[in-house]
Amino acid sequence: MQGQKHILVVDNDAARRHQIETVLAFVGEHFFVFPEDEVDKHLAEVPDILTIILSGNISTKLQGIILSNPTCPFIYHDVVDKQTIKGYANIVGELSTPLNYAQLVELIHNSHQYHNNLPSKRSVSGPNPLFRSLVGTSAPMQQVRFLIEQVAGTAANVLILGESGTGKEVVARNIHNLSDRHKAPFVPVNCGAIPPDLLESELFGHEKGAFTGAISTRKGRFEMAEGGTLFLDEIGDMPQPMQVKLLRVLQERTFERVGGAKSLKANVRIVAATHQHLEDMIKTNQFREDLYYRLNVFPIETPALRERKEDIPLLLQELISRFSSEQGKSVRFTDKAIESLKEHPWAGNVRELSNLIERMIIMYSDQVVNVGQLPLKYRHIDVEEFQPEYPEELQEREAINELFSGFEYDEDDESSENESSVNNNAAVDVLPAEGLNLKEYLADLEVALINQALDKNDWVVARSAELLGMRRTTLVEKMRKYSLQKNS
Repeated sequence: MQGQKHILVVDNDAARRHQIETVLAFVGEHFFVFPEDEVDKHLAEVPDILTIILSGNISTKLQGIILSNPTCPFIYHDVVDKQTIKGYANIVGELSTPLNYAQLVELIHNSHQYHNNLPSKRSVSGPNPLFRSLVGTSAPMQQVRFLIEQVAGTAANVLILGESGTGKEVVARNIHNLSDRHKAPFVPVNCGAIPPDLLESELFGHEKGAFTGAISTRKGRFEMAEGGTLFLDEIGDMPQPMQVKLLRVLQERTFERVGGAKSLKANVRIVAATHQHLEDMIKTNQFREDLYYRLNVFPIETPALRERKEDIPLLLQELISRFSSEQGKSVRFTDKAIESLKEHPWAGNVRELSNLIERMIIMYSDQVVNVGQLPLKYRHIDVEEFQPEYPEELQEREAINELFSGFEYDEDDESSENESSVNNNAAVDVLPAEGLNLKEYLADLEVALINQALDKNDWVVARSAELLGMRRTTLVEKMRKYSLQKNS
């Protein structure tokens, strides 16, 4: 039977082979029992092997088979010399004598689990592009990808649950893309974004003249998704009358356009999603119980970002790469910034993270962002920000620019060539006839202003620096330069 996994039993002892064969037949497994000299033939001819049971002497040839088939689990009979199979990771258990139904079923379960949890073959050649948006190596995301792969090839209805912003539509698209319907359309509908009186027409279409404004026949989303997948997002917002009509389509696989009498077949797979708790809504008669069980054939829950914070670095890398390809701009984050982002509760999940990255790209395009550049609510760890110390000549040039940038000249004043006024009522003397040393004059003025600011703030450096419009570290350096100390 195609798709059915088989158990291979390799044993040169005919009596033991018959004994294992009897137990496997009783359990209901599909199997082949044969001596060692037939092993190559069966390995080549059997397409789906669940496990291989080895019994008797494990020859060098059988050891080579174990080693060269890492994706296949092996079970050994307790008559085997354990030294010959020591160190092989793909041996999942021991079959002891006398043969036992419960023990054998448990070993078969172990074999299924070995197959279920195999490292994906995609990881050898790179990530599957279908799963590119489902970034993460955390256990919850691995479980989501596993469930998608299990259900994609079936016709089962899927209900995707999870908070807003967790990527429910991404999951639905991956289910569609991995299914045999992938060449047909994937049609999304947000049930909460369409007014209730228009939702029926949106889903089923309408005939010309069915209602005021229906000037032509229009196909609905069910017809658009023919042969493909219809994604009903926010199904919890669907009004009760529409729930009844949707239930009928799911049961009978037929529908009529609004204003029409002809039944149309619906060859459509339904994938629904919601952030609401439908079971609670059933209790308050907001959602039909029978529709819930029609939709909830195969539930998949998308995890909140706060439940998989270890995925944040990979998500950052993926989202930045996406923005970079779309906008030609990028941004990078320090390890401390990423550590701070991991501490955030992420109420908006991946959508919130995407919005933050877009904001950072706008503000700090092609720069490196540290904790201090993150918006205040994302700063969850204390990091001393780098405060650059500039050469003295740059600081003096800046001080001169600040002093003279506030000068105002009155062209109507006869003395404007010799007198000027500075903002904040700071007076500057008239240039003496014999001239002066501008550098010394500015230094004296700077000392005087710094002393005034310090005295005014009781020598609290932070407040004084704020009053002078400079960084605290810059003021400390100038106090050291001019040997300024508080008089006791």
